[in-house]
Amino acid sequence: MYEILASFAQTGGLVYFVLMFAGALAYALWPRNQEKFDAAARLPLDDDGGPTNGR
Repeated sequence: MYEILASFAQTGGLVYFVLMFAGALAYALWPRNQEKFDAAARLPLDDDGGPTNGR
């Protein structure tokens, strides 16, 4: 009985993590999110007069 439950838990965990990875990958590559990720990528390069520029 233990072997059956352990095998099911391992297989279920593998399927769960593969689905979670596929979901994260789909979210990252979805065309509607491109503008949001591009803005986040440019954020460190924007010179907006932040707290370090006044010293």
